[in-house]
Amino acid sequence: MIKSTVDPDCTGQFSALFLDYIHQKPEIFPFYNQFPKIENFQKLIEGKKFKDAHRNVLVETLSHQYQGLKDNEIATQQIQSLADSNTFTVTTGHQLNLFTGPLYFIYKIVSTVNLADRLNQAYPDNHFVPVYWMASEDHDFDEINYFKLDGKKYQWKTAQTGAVGDFDLDESFKAFFKEVSGFVPDFFNDAYQSSSTLSEAVRKYVHHMFGDKGLLIVDANEAAFKRIFTPVIQEDLFLNTPKNLADSQTKKLEDLGYKSQIFPREINFFYMEKGIRERIEKSGDVFNVLNTEISFTEKEMMDLISVHPERFSPNVVLRPLYQEMILPNLAYLGGPAEVVYWLQMKGIFDHFEIPFPALMPRNFAVVVDQATEKKIQKLGLSDELLFQSVAEWKKDFISGNASMDIRLSQEKEALELIFEKSGKTATELEKSLGNAFEAAKVRALKILDHLGQKVRKAEERRWDIQIKQREAIFQYMNPGGSPQERVENFMRFYLQDNNFVDQIQEVFDPFDFSYMILRLDHG
Repeated sequence: MIKSTVDPDCTGQFSALFLDYIHQKPEIFPFYNQFPKIENFQKLIEGKKFKDAHRNVLVETLSHQYQGLKDNEIATQQIQSLADSNTFTVTTGHQLNLFTGPLYFIYKIVSTVNLADRLNQAYPDNHFVPVYWMASEDHDFDEINYFKLDGKKYQWKTAQTGAVGDFDLDESFKAFFKEVSGFVPDFFNDAYQSSSTLSEAVRKYVHHMFGDKGLLIVDANEAAFKRIFTPVIQEDLFLNTPKNLADSQTKKLEDLGYKSQIFPREINFFYMEKGIRERIEKSGDVFNVLNTEISFTEKEMMDLISVHPERFSPNVVLRPLYQEMILPNLAYLGGPAEVVYWLQMKGIFDHFEIPFPALMPRNFAVVVDQATEKKIQKLGLSDELLFQSVAEWKKDFISGNASMDIRLSQEKEALELIFEKSGKTATELEKSLGNAFEAAKVRALKILDHLGQKVRKAEERRWDIQIKQREAIFQYMNPGGSPQERVENFMRFYLQDNNFVDQIQEVFDPFDFSYMILRLDHG
């Protein structure tokens, strides 16, 4: 695998705020703690004061979650290391996509594993554990109920509702699984067929892929974890403090000209139990669970928080804070949208006196196969030009390779001179003739423009093969119009080479925020 890089600016895939963040624009400094440079992690280590009692909860809960999992010796060692005050985590999070979903799921985890490795080398007196935070409480099943492979969409349809991690792998899943079981790797078959819920299956296949690299998988849908989060639940429901803090930070970003990524609510929690994950809203003195008949008085709500904190699920505004309160975490690795919305959160962290982690963009990449590389070489495309739109490329290519000037520039210039000279002479004869010559010039130039378009189309027909090659490159890199990493499943490459993920790990650098072009071995 051969790696080259381009500046993310040239790809057209990132927001202004994200680009300004990775380029360390001074105006963004107040919205984060330490920029993700390896030398800045010393300050992050010194600033992360994590209670021993919380470490004990973490170790006990993870030990329980990993019970019965095969080949968990390394995981057991990693879990036990979390009891030590010198052990810290670096974390990424993602939804429970079927069969890992799009490529960037893999990119997130590999980036996180590599970061832990780099930190363990740089700071030998400490230990760093990579963590995958399962979004088991998410209820947006439509976002994760499919994966795409070789242009085909494979989808699981079920009537189940609530937190997706609790979804049963029932008869509807078994019917879906039959459609894919013949070509997916055996570890997927083992994970799904031996599990009763979606979160159990995801834990198993992610553990199979990355457990030997030290990755721990955290399911935060636990009463013990939520108990640590109780003060935040109370303050959000009864005082609405997080909304006010996030709104203040958001306004500051908007005043700088940036767009908001997320929008806080008065109450930023869902009520959750089996089959239900619905927003909580307050009307007068009553808390209502939307789309249900469930409601609570203020007293009942306060009691419920104390007795059943697991029934409160944070939305996107408070999930980052929840993560940092239950993990001794130093860095969060996410995509461009995640990095941006975390920048709206620092005021919340400061209020609850929780250290803000380093925000690290995951690695970004497009994988180029042999057939596509041949097309790129034939067209002589630079790495930067790979991200140019086909329309812009075609315009430049035809202009540069046409057998004649398709703009008919010289002809237009000569025509204008003729009309202007003749019009001037005619005006001396009769003033009104000047307007007539001007109008005739405009009509004549339009005729030349029309002829130029015909010449362009003729040139496009002449270069039809090259244009089709360029369109094929774009479609390969942007299937369906979206970047490859957000569409294609990693199996497209893994099924051809089982070392694909290891090769990715070798070339990824967690401290390099460039956009990578990864050319598969053509030798």
